Amino acid sequence: MDEVIGIFATPLLRAPATLPPGLVDALVAHFSAEAIESNSSSAHLSHTRMLHPSQSPLYGQVAALVTPKVVDFGGLLFGERLGWSIKEMWVNVLDNGGKQAMHNHANSFVSGVVYLTPTAEGAETVFMKSPGGTDFAFRNDHKGTTPGPYSADKWVSPSPDPGDLMLFPSYLMHAVPPNPGGRRISLAFNAIPTRLDSWGYAVSFAG
Repeated sequence: MDEVIGIFATPLLRAPATLPPGLVDALVAHFSAEAIESNSSSAHLSHTRMLHPSQSPLYGQVAALVTPKVVDFGGLLFGERLGWSIKEMWVNVLDNGGKQAMHNHANSFVSGVVYLTPTAEGAETVFMKSPGGTDFAFRNDHKGTTPGPYSADKWVSPSPDPGDLMLFPSYLMHAVPPNPGGRRISLAFNAIPTRLDSWGYAVSFAG
């Protein structure tokens, strides 16, 4: 029997209800007014400044809940359960019509998003293949094709509920289309392992 094997897969972890409702509400109440940093990709997108979890009691609570899941996810990426720390956290506020341009996260290995408010249909996070270098130069892309995991160039995440967590490799490109609904608030963070060891060439990271 023929067998199709997906090799070199990119993992993405969805963890529903990672944050309890009380903590979600407290984050929204505290940080909504703190999101005053503008974003060049959209006049309707703003951010709070980045903080280490030790600088905010609320972020510290979030870090305590998400770090065990980062450890599990890191085991998939590196083949070993390493120590991990959250480098920074920030809150994004996306109002009606706002969007987030395609980007990835530098200086980290695992990134995450926790959704704090309902997400309107059409404003789910979209993940994309990195442009260029790993695909055919000529595409077969027309109305008769059926995109799948081996041919699609993007993947739209399922609509999340408040408190849901998404973890992904920091190099993975992602974006948010124009928001057709009400205010969309999310918390993002970056994480690094305590060390990486490549056959004796070891690097340690300070969290």
